[in-house]
Amino acid sequence: MPLTGTILVVGATGTTGSRTAAQLIAAGHRVRAAGRRGASLPGAEPVRFDWYDPATFGDALTGADRVYLVPPIGDSDPAAVMLPFLHQARAAGVRRAVLLSSSAIAEGGPAVGMVHQALPGLFDEWAVLRPSWFMQNFTGAHAHADSIRKDGVIMTAAGTGRVGFVDADDIAAVAAHALTDDHSPDTDLVLTGPQALSYDDIAAIVTEVTGRPVVHRPLSYEQMRDRLAAAIPLEFATMLAGMDRAIAEGAENRVTDTVQRITGRPPHGFRSVAERELLPLRAAP
Repeated sequence: MPLTGTILVVGATGTTGSRTAAQLIAAGHRVRAAGRRGASLPGAEPVRFDWYDPATFGDALTGADRVYLVPPIGDSDPAAVMLPFLHQARAAGVRRAVLLSSSAIAEGGPAVGMVHQALPGLFDEWAVLRPSWFMQNFTGAHAHADSIRKDGVIMTAAGTGRVGFVDADDIAAVAAHALTDDHSPDTDLVLTGPQALSYDDIAAIVTEVTGRPVVHRPLSYEQMRDRLAAAIPLEFATMLAGMDRAIAEGAENRVTDTVQRITGRPPHGFRSVAERELLPLRAAP
């Protein structure tokens, strides 16, 4: 039976959710945009949704047969709130679920890895997107982007390790296919850009594109953990600092053909994304 109902996008105001919703709407699909205050996106039906308020689940799920899932940000145990929702989603008639995870978190691993592990047993049709670190971390609402704008500095504990940074537009394009193609992926998909770059490489490209000096300042694992813990829970800060340490050890030094294979076009490189999103900085005072 073809999937023809509403597609629920959880996290529809976020980096990948907003882009996924926009691409689905542009392709003519019915989209329900879910957010804590309702997500007002042109062409989408807004609905209030809060992972920590199960009373919001029912309205979000009514009539939906597919769902794009963005885990709650900053929660080191998202399975506690996500799994009850997923059971309710299946009972409500959702047949395909696409989960946003991370290249750094394997099935059954910490945090969203436990949701990844549960997904195939809950839905006949599914996919887990495991993107590398977002290129938008340097251009949007992220600590790296903030420190670039304010101080011309990127601080990490990643050393000279390389990362296959990926454009959020490419993640959304893969998500849209995973939600709407006749055959669901039924697997996890590791998404990267076309090159593995170090943070020194990123700083050099941002400098060239914006005309403003940007440098990468290496921190120790402990320094990075403590810096993050000033803004987020210690457990989550520890996990993120550990991911930086893994980058330094080569864990993210890879590129995949997934974006090309799923969308039919190559992924965007970081320079093109920086030119698209950072060139306005040249005109800023």
